[in-house]
Amino acid sequence: MKNKTLVMGASENPDRYSNLAIKKLLGQGHKVMALGRRRGYVDSVEIMTEKAPADDIDTVTMYLGAAHQQEYYDYILSLKPRRIIFNPGAENEDLEDLARANGIQPIEACTLVLLSTGQY
Repeated sequence: MKNKTLVMGASENPDRYSNLAIKKLLGQGHKVMALGRRRGYVDSVEIMTEKAPADDIDTVTMYLGAAHQQEYYDYILSLKPRRIIFNPGAENEDLEDLARANGIQPIEACTLVLLSTGQY
């Protein structure tokens, strides 16, 4: 298995990019955790609504808009991921600055494109 990714803003809706990202991550052998506003499942991945502890998150991929991210700042930083990917529409200069200050690489990119082009 490859490194674990936390998908923030996960949705059961198959038309949402977070849903597509979970499926593509799983399809490429990545371990996935998902956090969203509503409980549910995307394939075998449970969408949690609570901030669950985890000590092995490599990447946080963000699908929440900046206005909904602030309540998760401390949680994300506590996970000590290697990087946070800010997907289009989720860019957040404040969280990017916090990430850098905590040794976490912020990346403004599309997770689906990174996976499709082998850059993930």
